Amino acid sequence: MSAAAEPAGPSEPPARPRRRSSVLIRAPRPAVTVGLIAVLSLALAVVLWPPPGTDWFWGWAAAVLGPSLLAGVATGPVARALGGRFEFHRGLFLALSALLLELPLAAAWRAALFAWPSIVPPLVFLGPFLLAPVFWFRHLTLYGVSRPSHARTLPAALLQPVLQLVGFYALTRPTLASVVSVPVDFLCAFVCGLVVLHAADRPIRREFHSSGVSMIRPLLDHVGARDPDATGRLEAFFLRSTVEADLRVDLVRFERDGRPPATLVLPTVHPGPFAALGASDLPRKLEEVLGPGAGTVLVPHTPCDHDLDLPSAAEVDRLGRAARELAESLGPPRPGPLGPLVSPGPESTARAQLLGEVALVVVSQAPRPTDDIAFAVADRLVRELRQDGGPTPLLVDAHNSYVEGEGDVSYGSPAAERLVADAKAAIAAARAAARDGTLEVGVARRDGYSIGDDGIGPLGLRALVVRTAGRTTGYVLIDGNNLVLGARATIVRALEEVVDVAEVMTTDNHVVHEVDGGINPVGERYPIASLARDARELLERAKADLAPARLRFGSRPVPAVRVLGPGYTARLLTSLGDTLAMFTNMFPAALVLLLASSLVVALVLR
Repeated sequence: MSAAAEPAGPSEPPARPRRRSSVLIRAPRPAVTVGLIAVLSLALAVVLWPPPGTDWFWGWAAAVLGPSLLAGVATGPVARALGGRFEFHRGLFLALSALLLELPLAAAWRAALFAWPSIVPPLVFLGPFLLAPVFWFRHLTLYGVSRPSHARTLPAALLQPVLQLVGFYALTRPTLASVVSVPVDFLCAFVCGLVVLHAADRPIRREFHSSGVSMIRPLLDHVGARDPDATGRLEAFFLRSTVEADLRVDLVRFERDGRPPATLVLPTVHPGPFAALGASDLPRKLEEVLGPGAGTVLVPHTPCDHDLDLPSAAEVDRLGRAARELAESLGPPRPGPLGPLVSPGPESTARAQLLGEVALVVVSQAPRPTDDIAFAVADRLVRELRQDGGPTPLLVDAHNSYVEGEGDVSYGSPAAERLVADAKAAIAAARAAARDGTLEVGVARRDGYSIGDDGIGPLGLRALVVRTAGRTTGYVLIDGNNLVLGARATIVRALEEVVDVAEVMTTDNHVVHEVDGGINPVGERYPIASLARDARELLERAKADLAPARLRFGSRPVPAVRVLGPGYTARLLTSLGDTLAMFTNMFPAALVLLLASSLVVALVLR
């Protein structure tokens, strides 16, 4: 099946534009942040002490800019001294965020004072009114990011508002009433912070009996530095709700002159949940375990979903040991008929290639969305095929046509029934097209891609070319999570300029999520035209590497492995959605409550 005759349609629609759905906010460079602080400080000083006098200059230097920069620099050391962690660039960014909160409030006060001078409290009360929200915002941030302890967070949270208040009162002589309003306003800010934290923490605590806020710092440390302690805390969170599952790993080793140029590893494991936690980054982890003696390691995505995510490094180690032991104990090559990758029809969702005792079956619903295939669907298919006799089926989910929220194949669905029928027909077609003959294999790899810039994981691109009976089949495996809609046809067309038939697949490696906070499919960051060019050049190198080879195959069960299990991901995503909704609602509500309380205090004490 060529790119021009894909299943379920004559052509693919154009690729969608990149979604910018990042939930991980990255602070700008410190130099940029300092410049923005200087500009916002000047604007705030002009609002508080408008020209033509010189108070705006002294207010800018002593009451806003100086305290903000000092707080930005000192927040990290104060947090570390109290057992927390807050990086230098985040400290500056937090100071900048506080100014962004102050400026519109000060502008609104100035406008109200102009409109109702007899009603609005005078300038001396504006300091507590502006800086109580700053304390509230800093405490919320530091509690989540630095350390979830009120007592150990308060000193760092108070730095900027207290320093600014001292500078403010140096220019605006305080009254007794305005001084009394300070602790009252700050107490209201603390209580409003408690309300927001409790509301945001409740969904995950209710569902998983653990604080979600306490996981923010470990998550940042894991993503930013792969900190072992942080990783351990996150794994402990996942392990609380896991179940046992009996897994399996299949392994195909191609050998030339007794040495493997390539090893194909097919574990019944989903490469998630996120970043490098558990089974995430599984292709790289398995390559490291198998070592250089395995040649180029390819770990395509097998039919399974997040139910079979491994939650910890210990479970991944079990899988890796099983794969290594299997690779060391493979039986001798078994001769058998060989054939190219074939399709039973132009609309089939499966193609198959017979390689002696095994049949490699590649599934894709492109040009329609194609995503995870439930393990139960694949398990049913394998059991039925084994009952019928014939080659051992090795199923691959090509995972190469992404549309958000679409393309999953669940057990018992019409898509599952079609997949089973198509896979059986594909294997029958592959057997009919196979002949006795020699096997030639060529491989190539291209590393050096960036998750952040290219959306491609650490294993980059891997190419495998198989020649049987004079026909060449090419596979390109991209270490990423799915392809943007429309990319598959473009890449396959480029590949089939080099070989007779080709397929492009992704590993579904969830390590790419840590940059974008979302799916980050291949093609959002790296242009499809460039990707097609890279894949074609790589396949040319693999074709030039063709040489006679033999195939050895083995399969090994991995019993009682801890996995996230059915429904875990849905529960987690629901809880996170509830947390986000609760926070989205409570954050502005608490801020409005705080401002109203501070205004009432000022009106009463003026």
